Amino acid sequence: MTAYPATGLTGPAPTPSVSVRPVVLPAPHRGDDLHVRVSAPVTGAELPIVLFAHGFGSHLDGYAPLIDHWASHGFVVLQATHLDSRRLGLAADDPRRSQLWHHRVRDMKTILDSLDVLESSVPGLAGRVDRGRVVAAGHSFGGQTAGILVGLRVKDTRTGTAEDLSDPRVMASVQLATVGEGGEDLTPFALENAPWLREQDFSHITAPGLVVAGDQDELPLSTRGPSWTTDPYTLARGDKSLLTVYGGQHSLGGIAGYEAAETTDENPERVALVQQVTLAYLRHVTGVDDTDWETARAALAGDTHPLGRLESKRAV
Repeated sequence: MTAYPATGLTGPAPTPSVSVRPVVLPAPHRGDDLHVRVSAPVTGAELPIVLFAHGFGSHLDGYAPLIDHWASHGFVVLQATHLDSRRLGLAADDPRRSQLWHHRVRDMKTILDSLDVLESSVPGLAGRVDRGRVVAAGHSFGGQTAGILVGLRVKDTRTGTAEDLSDPRVMASVQLATVGEGGEDLTPFALENAPWLREQDFSHITAPGLVVAGDQDELPLSTRGPSWTTDPYTLARGDKSLLTVYGGQHSLGGIAGYEAAETTDENPERVALVQQVTLAYLRHVTGVDDTDWETARAALAGDTHPLGRLESKRAV
């Protein structure tokens, strides 16, 4: 057990990990091959999987502060470069743009369909992965992607229907600084640039989940302010937990990458808090160990901790 003075929390000691990229998967439905990064500990067996979706414009090399932390503590982390990535430079009039949210979900399912290929891409990893323990995670736009995989319904602007795109292979979710309910609270900017946010229904989500929200996250998508990003906690069903990061803006202190230019609230202590609480939750929800999760819940209960607050609700 390792103690972390910056947060007052505890966790297991890290072990060496390795990343392999890009593993190229054919994906004719999206018009471009799917590039995937696989990060995993070099030792260990029955390793759970984190299926991670990046925020709008990012790529498979993003979010190293989280990916490295999870992989060095016993998780196989799978990341794709989605079609909205700045690396792909999709044209403004590309017909795929209106369906970016849908392509992301198909990307994630393609990854789950290709675990044999992905495992074999890392020397010594095959046979060490527990495919029955998969958690979907994501930041911002990626948080919506993770939510859809556990039951979030998004109304398709082309068909007018909200199809169930959840995947039974995904057991839980971790949604970081992600989007809330649509409706009248959306800004003109949101309606023009992210029309898939118009109607979202969280009521079908019953899988366990952790939501992480910064209390200073003023997104240009909603008039409601930071509370909008807590909707996946307040509106979804099932066992849910909410970590509120004090002073946290959209990058939650800098989770998007080491020295990432888009970080507006750089703070290593906030990043450490998110690293440790998300890892504790992943270990808890996948059945690895509950000790660190219970320690975090006790330390972050109420308003006594200087970095944040952790609260939970039970399924109803």
